[in-house]
Amino acid sequence: MSDLDGAKRAAREAALSRRHGQDAAAAGQALAHHVMRDCPPCPGAVVSGFWPLGQEIDIRPLLHALHDRGHRVALPVTTRRGETLTFRGWQPGDVLVPERFGTMRPIGDALVPDMLLVPLLAFDATGGRLGYGGGFYDRTLAALPGRFRLGCAFATQQLDAVPVGPYDMRLDAVATENGIIHCGGVRENTLPR
Repeated sequence: MSDLDGAKRAAREAALSRRHGQDAAAAGQALAHHVMRDCPPCPGAVVSGFWPLGQEIDIRPLLHALHDRGHRVALPVTTRRGETLTFRGWQPGDVLVPERFGTMRPIGDALVPDMLLVPLLAFDATGGRLGYGGGFYDRTLAALPGRFRLGCAFATQQLDAVPVGPYDMRLDAVATENGIIHCGGVRENTLPR
C-alpha cells in the first residue's frame, strides 16, 4: 500500500466517524436552502444529484426544490468498475431500482448534467474531495470538463487537507448545512442565473 493509499484510508475512517450521528434530514433541508439562495444553477440547467446512501447528508429536499424550479434532475447509474457514471432523469414519485453498492438508479431518459451534486466522505477548502475509493466520480468529472462541481456534505466532514493524487478531481464549491464554501484556486459558479 502506498503512502497516499494509507493516508486516504485514514482520512476515510476519520470522515465516517465525524458524520456519525448527524441529523441527515435537518442538515439536508438547510443545505437545500443555501444552494437555492447562494449557488443556484442557471435556468434550464440539467442537475445531477444522488440518492443518499447510509449516513450521507440527505439532499432529497434539494432535488425536489430543483425540480419545482423547473430543472431536469438526473441521478447516476453505477457502471462497471473503471467506467464513468451515466445519468438518467428523475422526478418526484419515480420508481428507483436497487443497484450494487446499495445505490438506487432511476429509469428515466439518459441525460448529461450541466451541474453535478457530488457525494463525498471528506473535503477541504481547496476543493479536495475524498470519495469511497472506486474512482467513479473522479472519472466522471474528468469526462465532463467545464461542468460546475458542487460537493454535498455535513460541515463536520471538512478536513484541513484531504490527501489527493494526480487523478483526483477537485470541486468548485461545497454545500453544507452551514452554507456554501467556494473552494480556493478554482472557478466560481459561472453558470448564468
